[in-house]
Amino acid sequence: VQLQASGGGVVQAGESLTLSCVVSKIIFGTKSVAWYRQAPGKQREFVADISSDGRTTYADSVKGRFSISRDNAKATAYLQMNSLKPEDTGTYFCKIIKWWGQGTLVTVSS
Repeated sequence: VQLQASGGGVVQAGESLTLSCVVSKIIFGTKSVAWYRQAPGKQREFVADISSDGRTTYADSVKGRFSISRDNAKATAYLQMNSLKPEDTGTYFCKIIKWWGQGTLVTVSS
């Protein structure tokens, strides 16, 4: 199983970014997909997930600002991040079952 995350970059506080995670089609449609992040020197933490039928869960720190979605036809999950804050800085990883993507770096400057 392969996961390819992309879309990270450097933005100013208050701006937006959209991350993408392309997953092997063979398993994508029936499984939940999650996004995690890891800030420098900190443990990896849960950000959001979406079930195969579209139910979503968010960490309290991103509720109201981030939105997770999926396109089963493209085997792709997205993380729309709005009103970004410096504390959102970190490497963002997508996960399906036990497999992790390689991470994409998001840097938010104040």
